[in-house]
Amino acid sequence: MAALWKLPAIFCCENNSYGMGTSVERHTSNPGGDYYKMGNAIPGIKIDGMNVLSVREGMKFVKDYCANGNGPMYVEMNTYRYHGHSMSDPGTTYRSRDEIAATRTARDPIEFVKNALVENDMMSAEEIKALEKKIRKEVQAAAKRAKESPVPPDEELYNYVYSADGSKDKTEPQKFIRMPDFTKSIVQA
Repeated sequence: MAALWKLPAIFCCENNSYGMGTSVERHTSNPGGDYYKMGNAIPGIKIDGMNVLSVREGMKFVKDYCANGNGPMYVEMNTYRYHGHSMSDPGTTYRSRDEIAATRTARDPIEFVKNALVENDMMSAEEIKALEKKIRKEVQAAAKRAKESPVPPDEELYNYVYSADGSKDKTEPQKFIRMPDFTKSIVQA
């Protein structure tokens, strides 16, 4: 339907190489596991999801394509999951520790950015370490504040959520917030 109506929709699949504990090669009928080719009437593109510059430029292209009346596009974002899929999945029964370490060494997105900053004389290694230390402190302080803060009252759920019913006044707060348990939904007077 998106292709038929030429909707400006972007369908994005984060492909981390493993579905639960099964490699892509073992669970897809598409040769090579290239999901971006499975859209039939919808064109697709594969982007290296581990490279922030590839993601930025690829998604800029996709956004422009869709926004210019060409219809939808399917995006396969290739990433890698370093850890298991869940608490019961150690992530090492269907792949080796060497594979995980090699991917972390060769494709880690954070290391890529740090190396690019240093190689292009945008920051020194020392500046990066200082920034990481500062950010770690900020995150720890924010987490501590969040844990020590009281649970907000239910009324906070509809603060800063504004009506999208087409009225001219977009500052009108929502009158109703539906909760998973409908009987606990919030109706603002």
